[in-house]
Amino acid sequence: MTAQADVRHLSDVAARHVLTKHGTDAGRRTGWLMISTILIEAWDLYAISFLLLFVKDDFHPSAGMLGLASGAVQLGALIGAVCGGWFADRFGRRKVFITTMALFVVLALAQSFVTSMWELVLVRFLLGFPLGSDISTGYAYIMETMPKGKREVMGNRWQGMFGLGEIAAIAVVTVLYLSGMDHSLLWRIGLGLGAVPALALLIGRLDVPDTALWLIQRGKFKQAKAVAQKMFGDDLSMLPDEDFQLKRPRTRDFLTGIWRDPVRRRASIFAWISNAMQGAEFAAFAFYLPVILVLTGVSGIGATNFITGAIYVVATVSGFVAPVLTPRLGHRGIARWGFGSAFVSLLLAALFLQLEWKWLVPFAAAGLMWGHYWAASNGMTIASMVAPSRYKATASGFGYIFVKLAAFVTIFFFPIMFESLGVPLATVIVSVLSLTGYLAATYVLPEVYGYVEQEDEQHGGGAAPSKSLAEERS
Repeated sequence: MTAQADVRHLSDVAARHVLTKHGTDAGRRTGWLMISTILIEAWDLYAISFLLLFVKDDFHPSAGMLGLASGAVQLGALIGAVCGGWFADRFGRRKVFITTMALFVVLALAQSFVTSMWELVLVRFLLGFPLGSDISTGYAYIMETMPKGKREVMGNRWQGMFGLGEIAAIAVVTVLYLSGMDHSLLWRIGLGLGAVPALALLIGRLDVPDTALWLIQRGKFKQAKAVAQKMFGDDLSMLPDEDFQLKRPRTRDFLTGIWRDPVRRRASIFAWISNAMQGAEFAAFAFYLPVILVLTGVSGIGATNFITGAIYVVATVSGFVAPVLTPRLGHRGIARWGFGSAFVSLLLAALFLQLEWKWLVPFAAAGLMWGHYWAASNGMTIASMVAPSRYKATASGFGYIFVKLAAFVTIFFFPIMFESLGVPLATVIVSVLSLTGYLAATYVLPEVYGYVEQEDEQHGGGAAPSKSLAEERS
């Protein structure tokens, strides 16, 4: 073996060791700090859905332009997820998440000062870059600083955190609306306030180091040993107390590494399908729920805020129940129950709207959101968890592409679709997305709860046979 091969062997041994270690309080705190990023995305994404009526009164955009303003952040996040994941794998997690959060603070504030619809579209497109980048980096942190079982429970909490962000946005927008504030000022303040939690999160992250796994894979053994001691209570005694220059893994090997192992391949394919289906599912009926309730005469603006707030309280509870039940039901069970419930609820919502049983529509929406929060909980977790350790952030970013691409397309086209076809028929069409997710969970996803990848050193990032906790228990 060459010197480079010897060092790479040590790196892979240490990486496997880290991935099977129990975590410490420091690792758990880092996991919570990273998953809290979702609060900020939820604020920005959902606040604008409540503020669209006021933006429309101010700028009088067409339905297409209104959809573009709503969806621009999704398109930006798609690009940010790809670039951010690649940057995080190449240059380190810490540099990327500090930079992206600083950008979000600036761009969130910039929304408050736009003077036209096109400026709002541009700023929200740029705002998507740090949002997408931070998600991919955050999931890499979770998968690399927490032990198996615990890391996927934390990853599955993203929908619960999303719900908390949505509830906060609803509460603030409602208070601003009831205060009698001028509507032109209201939507500007509502969007700009997203900078406040982002700044708090930025300050909280300043002392978080790079992950031990990334440092190991880059030959930075001295720093990796110090970080591993903090995060796992282990000083990685198998590594020398000096740094080495390791050849960077090639990004083009990322998909090769996934495709070589059948469990990793099937789990990743499911994660991509699930991310796309849940992203589109939410971006259609759920994202436009306030507008749907008002335009179909279910409720007025003030009542809509309270109704939607109650629905998202239910959804948030669902988002925290799913991670708790993940060890019992597994990832397949969570996904099947989630997508199945969403499918049935969407069909009921379409029926109630068609029959004009308006008082039942909020109940169907609550059922949808309960199911959706289960369905959406584990796509990103699975995509990140089963990826080769050298490509965790790249895998997270790649997986997030499917969420954001589907969300952008749906947010842009759904207003046009329900204007042309009517809300009931458009809702039936959306239900097909939930059905697709259910079928993928049933026929594509293997049970991967507790999965720990094993690097195949000969192929530089492939996978040797791996076992999930479910397999170990059988």
